[in-house]
Amino acid sequence: MIASGPITELAPAKVNLVLHAGPPGEDGLHPLCSLFASVDLADVVTVEVAGSEDVVVCPSVVADNLAARALAAFRAAAPAAALPPLRVTIDKRIPVAAGMGGGSADAAAVLRAANALVGEPLDPATLRLVSAGLGSDVPSQVDPRSALVTGTGEAVEPVEMPALSLVLVPQAQGLSTTSVYAELDRMRASNEVGPRDLLDPTPLRGLALASPGTLAAGMENDLEAPALSLRPDLERPLADLRNAGALGARITGSGPTAFGLFSNREAAEAASRSIPGSVTAATR
Repeated sequence: MIASGPITELAPAKVNLVLHAGPPGEDGLHPLCSLFASVDLADVVTVEVAGSEDVVVCPSVVADNLAARALAAFRAAAPAAALPPLRVTIDKRIPVAAGMGGGSADAAAVLRAANALVGEPLDPATLRLVSAGLGSDVPSQVDPRSALVTGTGEAVEPVEMPALSLVLVPQAQGLSTTSVYAELDRMRASNEVGPRDLLDPTPLRGLALASPGTLAAGMENDLEAPALSLRPDLERPLADLRNAGALGARITGSGPTAFGLFSNREAAEAASRSIPGSVTAATR
């Protein structure tokens, strides 16, 4: 039975607190070991029955394409559900190409909404399998919460994290994930940065439960050096965050968004007022 009204899903952003990337495999993909926080900055995705064909309304071409691919993937995985033509409307609140997984979160939200619209024929594990073909960040967003991710994104282990207060500094110009990974490979080949041959999730499980100060001291991102190599201007927001009292500041994902971790909400709000264009966020 098809739901009579629209289905609305939140598509939360994520912030990589730790991102370790190994050397690329034969398929060109880099295995990962990543601890990320799901935050309260989110796109809003609405899915409803349309006319004769699918329609995606979204200001981002990337998110538009991912949403269309998500619908096609769902139909292929659940042909008996007879999913009708749909209208997908994405209210973008997460910056585009920002390293915060916005397009992937939108695709996962489309999968959840399509599944709900036709009575949930696919369980969460099957939805994650379907989502794996859409991109390495999508499986972790099928059940959007803080998580430890390994493999090429397909192995997702939800984690409990303490309440964290962050300041995000998005940039007007995005940064290509493909370009950042290519720069990482170049920098490793020239010994500008060290290799990452061991991807061990064990210490990250303990780090997830640590105090904000300990967590800030343990934050790492293998993609930060190549992102800064491509965009030296990103040093400025990192310095601004540290000068504003951040316990630690990093680039999230492949960038270009910088973020700072603060001791509490009041400290984060005070820092944000001193950094133009910044926004506060908290873990969900």
